[in-house]
Formats: sequence, C-alpha cells, structure tokens
Amino acid sequence: MTYYFGVDIGTSSSKAVVVDGAGTVLRSAVREHSVDRPRPGHVEMDGELWWYETRSLIEELTGGVEIAGVGVSGMGPCTLLTGADGVPLRPAVLYGVDTRATEQIAALTTRLGGPDAILARCGSVLSSQAVGPKLAWLAEHEPEMFARARRLFMPASWLAYRLTGSYVLDFHSASQCTPLFDTHALDWHRPWAEPIAPGLELPPLVWPGDVAGHTRERIGGIPAGTPVVAGTIDAWTEAVSVGAQRPGDLMLMYGTTMFLIATVDRPVATPAMWGTVGALPGTRSLAGGMATSGAVTAWLRELTGAEYPALLAEAEASGAGARGLLMLPYLAGERTPIMDPDARGIVAGLTLSHTRGDLYRAALEATALGVRHNVEALRAAGAPIRRVVAVGGGTRGGLWTRIVSDVTGLPQVVPRVTIGAAYGAAFLAAAAHGPADIDAWNPAAETVEPDPAARAGYDELYALYRDLYPATRTIAHTLAARQRLLA
Repeated sequence: MTYYFGVDIGTSSSKAVVVDGAGTVLRSAVREHSVDRPRPGHVEMDGELWWYETRSLIEELTGGVEIAGVGVSGMGPCTLLTGADGVPLRPAVLYGVDTRATEQIAALTTRLGGPDAILARCGSVLSSQAVGPKLAWLAEHEPEMFARARRLFMPASWLAYRLTGSYVLDFHSASQCTPLFDTHALDWHRPWAEPIAPGLELPPLVWPGDVAGHTRERIGGIPAGTPVVAGTIDAWTEAVSVGAQRPGDLMLMYGTTMFLIATVDRPVATPAMWGTVGALPGTRSLAGGMATSGAVTAWLRELTGAEYPALLAEAEASGAGARGLLMLPYLAGERTPIMDPDARGIVAGLTLSHTRGDLYRAALEATALGVRHNVEALRAAGAPIRRVVAVGGGTRGGLWTRIVSDVTGLPQVVPRVTIGAAYGAAFLAAAAHGPADIDAWNPAAETVEPDPAARAGYDELYALYRDLYPATRTIAHTLAARQRLLA
C-alpha cells in the first residue's frame, strides 16, 4: 500500500494526516499553538515552531508505514525573513490579521501610481493582506535585521526548504506578495520588487503540486529521497481538498478566520477583494477573507468559561436574530470587502436580559452576514457562484453552516472529509506521484439547504448590519487610535 503525508500550519494549530492511495485517512494528529501579539495590530509566530511541530507530527504519525510523498501547506501570506544561511532573523509577520503596515500601504500606493495601477498589474490593491507593505515596515522599523535578510519564506515553502533544502515559492503564494508579483506575466515584477525588498533573493516559482525537492534525511517513516511538493497557502490547499477548483465554485473555509475563494476562468479584479493566481495551473481566483470567525467564538468560549457544545445548544435555543442582538465581528479589524484594519467589534442591542447563548448566536450570525457581504462583492466583480462547498472545523455541529445558508440563500455542499488543508496537501503529494482523483477521494456527504422562511428575517438584519459599520466607523477609528497609544 502507498501512503502520503500532509501537514498544514494554521493560525491556532498544526494538523497532519497520513492517507492511503484511495484517500482514506489512516492517522491524524494536531498540535495546538497560539500567535504572539507583541503590540496592538502585530501578529507574529516563530518559524522554528512550524518546523518543530512538523517533525513531531511526522514522528508520531508515520511509524510503521513507508511514506511515498509529502505535501505541505500553511497560513498566509506570511513574511518570514532569513539570512543567507536560512536561519530566521525574527518571528514571521502573519497575514491580513497583522495590521501594522497601514502607513506603508498608503505610502507605497502613492509611490506606485495609485490603487488602479497596482490593481491592474497585481490583481489586488494594497491591504493588510499584502506582503510588500510588511517588508517596507520591517525595513523602516528594524533596519539592522532587514539589512541581513536574504530569503523570504511562507509556512509551506519553509517546510519544503527544511525538508529538502530547495528554496522555491509557489505561484499562488507569490501572487499574494503584492506589489512584488505581476499576475499577468506570472513572474516577479522587478521594478517594484527590488526597491521594496533590496538584497532579498526572491525565490524561483513553481506550481503548488510540483515537486520542490526530495527529503535529505529520514524522519520517522519518511525516508531520504522522498518527493516533497511545493504546497501553497492553506485556504487554497483546502479548496483542493474538496475539489472546489472549477470555475463557478466558491469555497467557504470555516476556521479561525473565514475565507472565501471563488474560482474564475479569467483574471477578475476589484478593490474590494483579492485577485490571485489559482492553486492549479491555468486557474485564477477572486478571494476574500474575514479577519475573525472562529477566533470570535473561541474568544467567547474563553470569556464565558463554557464549552462549545453548551454554547451551540444555547445559541440554537436563542433563535434567529439572537433575541434582538446584532454584532459586527471586526475584533481584529476587517479584511474584505471593507479593507479596514481600524474597524472594531460592535455588539448592538444589549440588555440585561441577554445571555451568553444570545451573544454566541449573534457571533455566528455576524459571520454569516459578513459572508453575504463578501458574496455580494464577488458577484458584483463578475465572479459567478454556481456551487458552494463548506470546509473546516466550523462545519461540525451543523448550526453555523445552517445559519450561513439561511442568511445568504445559498446551499452548501459539505464533503465527507473536512479535515482541511492537511488532506489537500496529501492529495497534491499523491497527484505528483501518480493519477489521483479528488472527487473519488472526497465525495459530498450532505447539502445544507437554506430555509426560505428564515431568509426574510435575515434580510432585515442584513440591512441593519450594513448600516451599523458606517454609523460607528468614526468612533471605532478613534478608539483604535487610543488603543495604539496605550500599547
């Protein structure tokens, strides 16, 4: 029997699986971790932790089996800088949840000819999701470190490097290094990249399913010489894991953050979303991401001391509309479609009679309302949405997916395996080794249908949701500025 190993480095945990050639999961394991938040708006993680947890997962899961291929995946776009020796010079700056580079976004946008020029070349405007402004921030605030920086990694490329010694980056991850990458030429745009990242050796580019190299030593059941695919950013690997890579497909990833990927048959660009290269050759994506989703539910769990089953039961009992509560889920700023790192969380309508179940219901509904806002932005940009596939830990239990379908009016296909990007990484490793069919590996298990009766009430709530942000934006921005001063 042939076996494959897949690993994914996430915001709150690292996950790994061993699967056989038919896609059956034989073993899986998780390593919980947390991000570092040294200052408001700064979100970081030690790159060496990614490697330590990966080695630990390999040693735990691969005993007694011989692994024929390794797939890697990770959150992103992240910014991990190393010297020429490949040793990290500082913790990695994470993706759009890190909002430190607001001033650099404005300055680079002006310097490069304005948002329209950047959008035309890169497929996205500059935002907290982009790598370029974070490089500019590091160059400005940590010049001695930056002068020694020679290589740029993300979690997937870092694991591939540690396993094989090969320094590469996949096309999709590069397309989120705005404004360093030209999405039409499918290459680094040197006139913009070199002034922003002087001295950096930008990595050669490959597709996520291409073999990056071969393992240099045996680790557990992975022998030396085993092929390792390049991998990519976790949301796109997760879309691979459920076959949501055809034009008209929309993947919803229920994780620490909510992520949406619409696959399109041509480049589509809008300032409200991120236009990227797809995970598979010849594909393009229009994507969005909310800064929080599961992060808000985890915050409420910690705040109340209740476990998820109790909170879900109480939220179910609360009913649609959370007994008159409405939440903006912007507890870490917001990414698409408002692109506002200084947005802040709001709970409107609170009274002394409200319970933790009402708050939890309001949080679930807030995420669903945010999904609807993103879906409207995707459609307005020209992305067709013909099939929605739901993945991630938030699909368990059924309530959250049901609320999202009721709010958006969209059915959601839930596949048999929702273990996520680690499974998609294992599939890419299998596909690099020989023929593999993700539809056979991971067929649909159920379809969540919207309730037309619930939709009318949510239409009214959605209108209030859209009004609440502009009505409170000035206050939220003032409070965000005060929070920075108090840091």
